Amino acid sequence: MRYHLPAVVLGVLSVCFSAQAEELRSFNLTVQNGRFTPATIEVPAGIRFKIMLTNLGPGPEEFESIELKKEKVLGEGVTRPIIFAPLKPGTYKFFGEFHPETAKGQIVVK
Repeated sequence: MRYHLPAVVLGVLSVCFSAQAEELRSFNLTVQNGRFTPATIEVPAGIRFKIMLTNLGPGPEEFESIELKKEKVLGEGVTRPIIFAPLKPGTYKFFGEFHPETAKGQIVVK
């Protein structure tokens, strides 16, 4: 039995590394002058994904979604990912904390 243990360990490790190596679907989102572009992001249901958020300024901005329990503050000129667990079909709103009247958007999951 001890000769089979290394094969089992290698098999488990290869599954773990291949899962980590999978690329997440990525969607770009920018915020500039207190507005998100695009205002609507469509993503498939049931997959993990990331939004690459870029703040083109001026000043800081915060991506916030109460429904999704996500917050990310970015300084001007900064790009950061926001990782999302698989979502059920629906519409999930987000807004910019520093410009709540104009910085509005939604993630539509189909």
